[in-house]
Amino acid sequence: MPSGMHQVEVGLPINKVWDFVKNMDNWAPLIPGYIQHQKYTNRQSSWEFYSNIGFIKKKISLMVTIKEWMEPTKVTFALKGINEKLSGGGYFLAEAIDENKTRITSFLDITAGGAMGPIINAVLKSNLLKVTKEMTSAIAVKLEKL
Repeated sequence: MPSGMHQVEVGLPINKVWDFVKNMDNWAPLIPGYIQHQKYTNRQSSWEFYSNIGFIKKKISLMVTIKEWMEPTKVTFALKGINEKLSGGGYFLAEAIDENKTRITSFLDITAGGAMGPIINAVLKSNLLKVTKEMTSAIAVKLEKL
């Protein structure tokens, strides 16, 4: 299963990080290739991205389902392709280092199915780390600007 994980530290208390992360409207636009998202409930939304990973250059639509909100530390989610045979999940984790510093970890795994699945998974394996790093870094930069 192709996956990526990245950690950064921000000079903010964990509750400030949580206040930002608990609202997906704050960070969804920071994900590489973001086009738009639509919330249906506080646990389910659809997201559209422009994929520019290797030879995969197309619009991808995903249904994102929040599996667990663990305030103020963790959000876990499941992903299911709407227009592609994709599935996966991930999490966002905030850990207090001290009262004014927080470690942020983002994890994402996505697996492609279908006839092209093995080829797409090979490309995803080498690119998900980059995507996860860009997303986590963009969230950290945005948080530090608040």
